[in-house]
Amino acid sequence: MPFEVTLAITGASGAPYAKRLLQVLLDQQATVHLLVSKAALMVMAQEDQTPWPSNHEKMKQHIRETLSANGELIVYGKEDWSSPVASGSGAPETMIICPCSMGTMAAIATGQCDNLIERGADVALKEENKLIIVPRESPFSEIHLKNMLALKQAGATIIPASPGFYHQPKTIEDLIDFIVARILKSAGLKQRLLAPWGRGT
Repeated sequence: MPFEVTLAITGASGAPYAKRLLQVLLDQQATVHLLVSKAALMVMAQEDQTPWPSNHEKMKQHIRETLSANGELIVYGKEDWSSPVASGSGAPETMIICPCSMGTMAAIATGQCDNLIERGADVALKEENKLIIVPRESPFSEIHLKNMLALKQAGATIIPASPGFYHQPKTIEDLIDFIVARILKSAGLKQRLLAPWGRGT
């Protein structure tokens, strides 16, 4: 059965993580329900230097052209409340927020759902589905840490965008792949980006 996932991209720094994760998910023939915040588009333009269109259909076309994507890609607006993501009866069983801003994390941790990203995460928690959050901030404040603890206690998996170095990275892409590999493993997907510890390349 094809893997189905909700991928949300928010306005934290770390757009290359999101782009690479999306590429790998689509390469694995996953069906990706994509949610991109307005702030995320601004960060994408700054960090990736390839701005994504804000129009959903144009964004979908742009992603397919730049990533040579094969899987099914569905793009929603932040207030598309009729989408499957907004309901426990239709949402994918896995949601990933990469990168996750501290504002988005705070909203989810306190049960506030003002947009589809926050609602999707709320649905994942209430349905006891898999919610993977990839925060990218430094340093963390006490408020940030309390929000992470609240989300972990509610069932979320927290994967900070803090790559390791034991795999002897040679490029920035190697560091990005380290985090993407950890996300994929937590999502229950096979990956070949990072060899398991003790098993070599």
